[in-house]
Amino acid sequence: MPSDRSAVAGEEGVACYADGARVERVPIVAHRQVGTGTFRLRLDWPALAATARPGQFAMLRIAGRLDPLLARPLAVYETYDSPDAVDPRGDGAGRRYVDFLYLVHGKFTSALATLAPGAELDVWGPLGNGFSRVPAVGHLVLVAGGIGQTALLALGRAARARGASRVTLCWGARSAGFLADADDFRRAGIEVHLATLDGSAGLRGTVVDLLDRLFDAGPAPGHVACCGPEPMMHAVARWTAARGIGCTVSLETPMACGVGICFTCVAPIRDPAGGWDYRRTCVEGPVFDAAAVVWEPGPA
Repeated sequence: MPSDRSAVAGEEGVACYADGARVERVPIVAHRQVGTGTFRLRLDWPALAATARPGQFAMLRIAGRLDPLLARPLAVYETYDSPDAVDPRGDGAGRRYVDFLYLVHGKFTSALATLAPGAELDVWGPLGNGFSRVPAVGHLVLVAGGIGQTALLALGRAARARGASRVTLCWGARSAGFLADADDFRRAGIEVHLATLDGSAGLRGTVVDLLDRLFDAGPAPGHVACCGPEPMMHAVARWTAARGIGCTVSLETPMACGVGICFTCVAPIRDPAGGWDYRRTCVEGPVFDAAAVVWEPGPA
């Protein structure tokens, strides 16, 4: 099937998505470890659950603490209508609980991992220009590296609801312990293929090796959506470009404010005239056309 390069986010003239964000203090209703250094956090946050779109994120900060001072961004993973739900039902109406998955890495996530249900977080969201248009293709491939799957589950669900005949997740990690809650994708009707560097689950190798195995001998996907470490996304961008497949990427650029004020999250993005300029990942992104990203900053 031909690629659809028009099915991208991060368009010129995008509105300020932070305008619709709400700042609230919300309670943790569930919090558990689900993998190696990986935790699943559920918040009672109806305003976000009712409005977040695939690929958007929220800023989280531990209430009443000055250390760590800055909030951190986490992708909206899934929404539910009850505090103990396992699988979402219906079209999303009445959702009030929001799940985030995160990997412990640094001061904020180390502190967050110690919190029990009942603790409160200061939060604001939804934020970011996510996957504003679901690719209208028959086969959508989601490519995740590390904790990048968190940005892709809602997109896979939306593609299935829109009528995609096939949605595939290709997920690579260091070892099996980091592949947390892959059954969420299977329950959503998404095929799951895994790769690990140590061979403890799925293919021994990288996620690009997995793409080679799955698609070099068969029909190419209609579109690829990708999230994970920047070197992995760059490799996936090269893989798709070599095959003429459209690709969108959700950048994981570090952020401080989440609303476009501090300019700490800028990324070099090409413009239609052929030059490039810095764009704020938190507002114009985090989702961009992979072909527009200047993966190695410098003259276009």
